[in-house]
Amino acid sequence: MHVFYTPDINSNEYVLNEEESKHCIKVLRLGVGAMVYLIDGVGGLYKAEITGEHKKQVTLRVVEAKYEYNKRNHHLHIAIAPTKNIDRLEWFLEKATEIGIEEITPVICERSERKIVKEDRLYKVITSAVKQSLQAYHPVLNPQTTLSAFLKQENDSVKMIAHCLDNEPRQFINQVTEPKQRYTILIGPEGDFTGNEIELALQNGYKPLTLGNTRLRTETAALAACFEVNYLNR
Repeated sequence: MHVFYTPDINSNEYVLNEEESKHCIKVLRLGVGAMVYLIDGVGGLYKAEITGEHKKQVTLRVVEAKYEYNKRNHHLHIAIAPTKNIDRLEWFLEKATEIGIEEITPVICERSERKIVKEDRLYKVITSAVKQSLQAYHPVLNPQTTLSAFLKQENDSVKMIAHCLDNEPRQFINQVTEPKQRYTILIGPEGDFTGNEIELALQNGYKPLTLGNTRLRTETAALAACFEVNYLNR
């Protein structure tokens, strides 16, 4: 069944915007009587019937609603340095959304080769993955910030920084935390965090984290961390 993202739904009647209406009629070729899913991004999953078809305005009637659909027992926030090749960051966002993540923040580090991201584009990638994987919760995409500014933010989660410095003691995720927590994990750029950045993170309560003995790309490391947290909370 086809899925539409409808964050402003607030009644049993809903009208798709022009872009979604055109996609519904012209691309998916759906008509009156067809059943679809609507998701509001905050836990609501709605089964709806198309009651009116027009390429600029498709009307629907909700016939069944579920709230807190597939609500997760933890909260995962990954702060990741944008990759030089933006496709790799988009790949991470897509896969992390499918696996399960609540919050993402692009952080600019000393070795970051990409200093600016187009947040509108990244948001669309996340939204597409939300619909594809039938997620009732839409991950939050925070505005990009510098690492130093991010470290100063108030944070009541279990805080971890994944890095590759062999002379620093590091532990695996399941060694530094437990299930059903709030987690924040820092993932650095190509070339890793600098020693000064790692030290600053440790001073701000971040625990040093390892993701294994192999050297991972930024987006792979972030996805590995996402998988491990979700596995921990199964």
